[in-house]
Amino acid sequence: MNFDAQQIVQRELDSGEKLIWAGAPKQGTVFRGSDIFMIPFSLLWGGFAIFWEVMVLSIPKDDAGAIAYVFPLFGLPFVIVGLYMIFGRFIYDSKKRAKTFYGLTDRRAIIISGLFSKGVKSLNLATLTDVSLTEKSDLSGTVTFGHENQMANFFGGNSFPGMGGANVPKFELIENAKDVYSKLRAQQKG
Repeated sequence: MNFDAQQIVQRELDSGEKLIWAGAPKQGTVFRGSDIFMIPFSLLWGGFAIFWEVMVLSIPKDDAGAIAYVFPLFGLPFVIVGLYMIFGRFIYDSKKRAKTFYGLTDRRAIIISGLFSKGVKSLNLATLTDVSLTEKSDLSGTVTFGHENQMANFFGGNSFPGMGGANVPKFELIENAKDVYSKLRAQQKG
């Protein structure tokens, strides 16, 4: 068990509740399947937005009048979005995972997360019906609670602030995912 995760999850337990497992998602920069689409798209978007901004900033101010001031302002939001898509989303995702902890008790699955404020998601094991496991060759993986929207994942689902609400709860990018999945299923049966 991850010691930090164990301490943090322990604080959320009810009286008489027993902690079975505690962990956290993989830390650092993580590339996902959606990045096959998102990286080239972000480079095209960001590259064009930066090109636009450089070109409009090079317009002589005295020849263009108000356009020389309006066009750079118009392009600025596109540059900001482009820079976020190119590298900001990786920083956001990494910081968000650094503040995420998972727990499995004899009664529920607990997800503690939040970049600026702590949120606690509690899933009653007795009422969970759709639990799935995705495992990689290194035995890491994800335990998902509910039906995943694959289209949202393809377009970077979690990589944009505010978009995480559409995703189903999960123990994402954990070590020994099958072991955690087996412990969860055993608690549901017992």
